[in-house]
Amino acid sequence: MKTTVLSIIAFLISIFSFSQVTFIIENLPSTTPESDFIYIAGDMNTWNPGDEAFKLEKNADGKFQIILDEQAQGTIIDFKFTRGSWETVEKDEDGQEMANRQFTYGNNETVNFSIATWADGGNGGGGSTAAENVSILSEDFYIPQLDRNRRIWVYLPPDYEESQVSYPVLYMHDGQNLFDSFNSFSGEWEVDETLNNLAAQGKQVPIVIGIDNGGGHRLNEYSAWVNSEYGGGEGQEYVEFIVQTLKPYVDENYRTLPDKYHTGLMGSSLGGFISQYGVFQYSDVFAKAGLFSPSYWYSDSVWAFTEEQAVASGQRIYQLVGALEGEGMVQDMQTMHDNLLNYGFSNEEVFSKVVSGQGHNEAFWRSEFEDAYLWLFSDFANAISELETVSEKVAYPNPAKDLLFFKLENVDSVSIYNIKGELVLKLKGLVEKSIEISDLSSGLYFLMISGDQKSYSQKLIKL
Repeated sequence: MKTTVLSIIAFLISIFSFSQVTFIIENLPSTTPESDFIYIAGDMNTWNPGDEAFKLEKNADGKFQIILDEQAQGTIIDFKFTRGSWETVEKDEDGQEMANRQFTYGNNETVNFSIATWADGGNGGGGSTAAENVSILSEDFYIPQLDRNRRIWVYLPPDYEESQVSYPVLYMHDGQNLFDSFNSFSGEWEVDETLNNLAAQGKQVPIVIGIDNGGGHRLNEYSAWVNSEYGGGEGQEYVEFIVQTLKPYVDENYRTLPDKYHTGLMGSSLGGFISQYGVFQYSDVFAKAGLFSPSYWYSDSVWAFTEEQAVASGQRIYQLVGALEGEGMVQDMQTMHDNLLNYGFSNEEVFSKVVSGQGHNEAFWRSEFEDAYLWLFSDFANAISELETVSEKVAYPNPAKDLLFFKLENVDSVSIYNIKGELVLKLKGLVEKSIEISDLSSGLYFLMISGDQKSYSQKLIKL
């Protein structure tokens, strides 16, 4: 009997035992400024890149070190090292975005790390990856509803400057992760590359407004309700900022289609959570929402809110979860799907997708962005613009080797994209109705041509 009791006690201790971990940076890039400190950002501090409570200190050997608080054995954390901001986050040896580091708590371990390079330089790393049609609308756009400032990004369709077309607008959260790996904290969505590629294939693409998250304010701003452990409750003011301040500014300064049927919200995790709130709280403003890995677990208030506010009035809701995110995430999404059908939505208005082998990360969301956009904005994406005549091929010969000719009286501009959606040649105001293409490599290209008061898209094979 005594042996059995002792065995049970030993078993319980093994289950509920806690341990610390010590992280030591063994090697730093040679370009690391002597005066800079190293920080850790991850699950344990809501990914705050400059959290003073998670600043590493130098040990007796002169190496940066931090001892993290005790956690139950088996606890898994994701994290990265920074020099205090996402502009100075660590990168891999090629200066490219790297996967989150991960650690599983065991038995008071000491773990050594090497940092290859930083986002802002060293070993060939750093540099913006944003396309040329992405710009910063403002570094410190004022949020009167919260008395804060925030960086705002804007993506304009490749033909925006040449056309007189008005475009839908997609408002996206976590702007740091949308266009530029230099600024991302856990990977880039490549929204600009994806949309440029679609445009090169003849699809119509929207204006995208990226709103940076507020770092330490992120959890508060991305939930309209308070979570007793993590915070929240400022989501109402955050969405009011988009509706009352940011959207009016965008509609005034850009050629937009301002009605709700051409206006959407999209985000991941808590960004998906706040998008769900926004599309139903302001159903007169937004009719499209992309909810990637929505964090419905954050507050049970979402269920009563949805029952009260979700009235089918032309909205399209796209939900997405990776199978590796856990049974709870998958079940919550399916429950939301079923509830919306019960509230009067049709299967044409609600789409929910579980992707096997995928977890909770930017790489997954990046891979699904194109499909989500094409479903949410299908009418616009696949429509033929009144300025477009895709059935008429105006560039010849095809295939072509050195010269490309045009069957137009006036050629205002020619843009040529490769199969990656990258702009490789752009010419304006052509005097001759031909262009030299001998410098292009052999392969498939996409043309966008403006002339004779029309726009054309056409595939081209370069010999």
